[in-house]
Amino acid sequence: MTAELVRGQNHPVSQSRVEIRVSAGTPVLALASLADEQGRLSGSEVLAHPGARSLPGVRAPGELADRHIFAVDLDAVAADVHRVGVLLVLPPGGPVRFGAVPASHVAVADPDGGTEIAGYTLTGLDAESAVIALELYRRQGAWKVRAVGQGYADGLGALLADGGLPAPAAGELAADALRTAVPVKDTDVTLAAMPTLVGDLRAPQTPDQAPAPAPEPPDPIPVSGVPYAGTPGPAPAGDGSPPTISYTHPRRRRTSSEPPEPAPRPAAAAEPGQPPRPVAGDASGWSMDERLYNQVWGMFEDLARTVAAYRSAVEFADSRMDRELDDALSDPRHRLGGTGNAARDTARARREELVAQAQAVLDRDLAQLIAESEVVEPALPAPYARWDNPVWHGHRTPEEGPLALRLGDLHLPERPDLRIPMLVRLPLERGLWIDNGRTGSEAAMAMDTDRLRRAAMDMAVAHAVRLLAVHPADRFSVHVIDAAGAGAASLAPLVRAGVLAAPPAAGAAGVTRTLAELTRRVDLVQMALRAGAPEDLPPDVDTAEQLLIVHDFPHGFDDRAVTQLRYLADEGASVGVHLLMVADRDEASAYGPLLDPLWRSLMRLSPVPDNHLADPWVQHAWTFEPNLPPQGSRVLDQALDRVAEARRTTRP
Repeated sequence: MTAELVRGQNHPVSQSRVEIRVSAGTPVLALASLADEQGRLSGSEVLAHPGARSLPGVRAPGELADRHIFAVDLDAVAADVHRVGVLLVLPPGGPVRFGAVPASHVAVADPDGGTEIAGYTLTGLDAESAVIALELYRRQGAWKVRAVGQGYADGLGALLADGGLPAPAAGELAADALRTAVPVKDTDVTLAAMPTLVGDLRAPQTPDQAPAPAPEPPDPIPVSGVPYAGTPGPAPAGDGSPPTISYTHPRRRRTSSEPPEPAPRPAAAAEPGQPPRPVAGDASGWSMDERLYNQVWGMFEDLARTVAAYRSAVEFADSRMDRELDDALSDPRHRLGGTGNAARDTARARREELVAQAQAVLDRDLAQLIAESEVVEPALPAPYARWDNPVWHGHRTPEEGPLALRLGDLHLPERPDLRIPMLVRLPLERGLWIDNGRTGSEAAMAMDTDRLRRAAMDMAVAHAVRLLAVHPADRFSVHVIDAAGAGAASLAPLVRAGVLAAPPAAGAAGVTRTLAELTRRVDLVQMALRAGAPEDLPPDVDTAEQLLIVHDFPHGFDDRAVTQLRYLADEGASVGVHLLMVADRDEASAYGPLLDPLWRSLMRLSPVPDNHLADPWVQHAWTFEPNLPPQGSRVLDQALDRVAEARRTTRP
């Protein structure tokens, strides 16, 4: 059965000899690129094209056509090659962008039996004239295929330069590929008139031609309580102000000593003078998932700053109008001469003019962000996607853990329909707390207590299902403490699918047993790591990531259990034990200040819209809105069924 991939998704390739089949909507040039572990092109033999069809392990097609077949022998690929990319390029004289032709399809297939292993349809392209369709990549000695779909409006030269080749070398290599595939005498096209394939890379820019580098945004405002760079979450706020979403701006992250892959060049503008069309993954990063993650948080910062500029302009206009009105009223001539009304009208008119100018700039920026959101949201992989995203219908249990997880949406009152995904890096470095109390917000106060508590538990279950679905089948376990059994209705899907590590723990005995098991795991793993022998753990210790859901805390907890819970919250995350509490802080007030550090260490979320989060730049109060499966949808059950099936097939 063929695995139909979506952008960014991967699939294992279990055999060494495969075919890569290309079916394009127009004649294209099909090439293969060879790159190292970081995706960088280097050396003289990095591109298989009609003039140099054969490289170790790869044979490219020999002519321009709408159908191509690559022959690949992964065992023969050089040891320093970790990525084999399939590139499609539009030739000069034909369509100038992939958005004007039917979507191309690429597939990895068995060369003997003809059976397709995985396929990918390149949708969502527009002004791009060169695209990395997919790549075979080596990870821990095994090969996989990843759907990439990354396009470049400036052609093959820009694509190769993005892969690390110097601009002159990239331009010459692109030109060589063009000469052999589309001879100049047949096309009557000179090299200088081939921007589609080569890009404007061969001639170095003079100083007056070179564009000025865009200024980098200032560093985020330092915020106390940041657990680690890249994690959004509320920092403690002891003065009653909203906690901040604390993370270092993702475009400043350093995950390696080598620089990340640069962002692709934006597509051409729709009309002269208009901003470029947004492109999904238009940010730097080592993978498409990381690029999308960085792009989402870039959108978050852009929205924060453009709204801050608008509010500052309105505040300035109001203050200037007040000052001018005060001056008019304090001048006796205005009071006696009857010119006071004219002065007031002038002050108000100036204020309206300033506000109108600020509103026009805000509307322009918001329109661009909305256009970007409309492109990015459908392209998000399952860990980042809303539950109503079609990606969930084709989602399969992955072979690797995800980069980040979506917790909900964020928006500001200036444009409530512009929702920015709230993403948190994985593994979780802070526990989560879903507040089921009625004192948190006006929306919570307006809800019936039972409905609010059910909504909070439903939200916790949705997060647990998402975590299970986006991790490999045997690499994530979920434990539940529901001492009073009040969460049984919400927990029913997890229980029915049989994906819990054990039945939900009930009563004081169940609380004690579950906490003791997880505390023992944390102790043993910490000791093994300190001793430098993580492989020497007892065989009964589950090394998978663990999530503990605690419902209706502190029901069923004695002093010892409370101490163990605090220990798990403080020490568990570092060794793969994560905490998700569904509780009302006021109900735990009997313990006094003992639990204050616990609440402050957790990221508070609400099951109803609530503006309890702030950004680290300008301290806007952002409204957090949870993302739950649509009413009547079976997406949660389907995701759990896939997890259960994957676990059955992976068990020895």
